[in-house]
Amino acid sequence: MAFHSGFVCILGRPNAGKSTLLNALVGEKLAIISPKPQTTRNRILGILNVPKGKSGPASQVVLIDTPGVHRPDSSLGRKMMGEVREALEGCDLVLLIVDASRTRDASDQFVLELVKKSGTPAFLLLNKIDLLRGKKQELLPVIERYSKLHGIKEVIPLSARRKEGLDLLLSKLVKNLPEGPHYFPADQVTDQPVRFMVAEAIREQVLVATSEEVPYAATVVIEQFEEGPRLTRIAAAIYCEREGQKGILVGKRGAMLKQIGTAARLQIEKMIGTRVFLELFVKVKSGWRELPQFVEELDWRRELDRPGGVKG
Repeated sequence: MAFHSGFVCILGRPNAGKSTLLNALVGEKLAIISPKPQTTRNRILGILNVPKGKSGPASQVVLIDTPGVHRPDSSLGRKMMGEVREALEGCDLVLLIVDASRTRDASDQFVLELVKKSGTPAFLLLNKIDLLRGKKQELLPVIERYSKLHGIKEVIPLSARRKEGLDLLLSKLVKNLPEGPHYFPADQVTDQPVRFMVAEAIREQVLVATSEEVPYAATVVIEQFEEGPRLTRIAAAIYCEREGQKGILVGKRGAMLKQIGTAARLQIEKMIGTRVFLELFVKVKSGWRELPQFVEELDWRRELDRPGGVKG
């Protein structure tokens, strides 16, 4: 039986469970997760190698997690939606994921229009069915309604958080991918450099520890990354937009920054397998989300294009 492979774009509104689905399918934490909308700001690629089995041929599924689909109102938002559109280009299949516990509204139509314009076959995933609590019969009319939409090949109820329905999804994925090559080595699970994953681990802790406007006004830039056999030294700047936000991030006598740093360091040590010395700074860059050049510089793919760019 011929080998199958292809690129699969995970698409949906903020907080639909896209990153949770990526992590669950790949079996590793590649994308940070938080209850706050628009946690994901970049395309995140996860590689899943499926052995030959009863469900179908051996295959390589290249999953692309994307930022939540929204109508942008800043340079950062426009960059995020650019990431979504780039992910849709050239993919073989779209996984359109919706929160089954939430009432459908006009924003869902905006996402559906994106799928329709792409012309790519799509599976509709009704996520968070575990939240329906005995109301799963309510899914039947939803499934029927979505099944009639143009371009929807399958409608699959699942819970990414509880990993329910993933075997069915995977078997249908494999059957719908074309014959193709190994795009990545069998032992590779992502294309993200370690420095980007470290920055995201720090930003995740900012999301966890802060509230209101601070998580959305914060980003992380790795300024120093020195790997050793037993100890990795990292210095990172947390950028925010106002002095008041900086005060919140630092906290009384540095308590908040210490909390963020300790939690991030433990995550990073698990990720890279060495002890970590992590030094954090908080810097103010007024209105950075509206500065196209600064927003572009946050993209690690641009760093790769520069001489002596990102390594690891």
